[in-house]
Amino acid sequence: MAKECIFCKIYRREVPSPILYDDGQAFAIRDIHPRAPVHLLIIPVRHFTYLTYLTEGMEQMVGHLFTVAEEMAKREGLGATGYRLVVNQGPNAGQEIEHLHMHLLGGKRLGPMG
Repeated sequence: MAKECIFCKIYRREVPSPILYDDGQAFAIRDIHPRAPVHLLIIPVRHFTYLTYLTEGMEQMVGHLFTVAEEMAKREGLGATGYRLVVNQGPNAGQEIEHLHMHLLGGKRLGPMG
């Protein structure tokens, strides 16, 4: 975990933010600037920035983010109506925090991407 990363600090409870889910591999929090009625961040506990740097053996961790996202979607009541999962990869894609994370958005009809 990186010492200065806001997500790492949240996980270590150095910065207050309600953690909605934590299984030791990944955790979930609400986005502080939501773009939908439900906007959660699914974050691996292990700090790394980009999928570009994914190494052998890390595929399970990335796949686990999808499992956590599905669980959180159920908890938020989005299973029947649907939701969107987004990973912003790098500054041109809008990644603001340099710690890989997945956005889970739902709770309303979302417009097309692009």
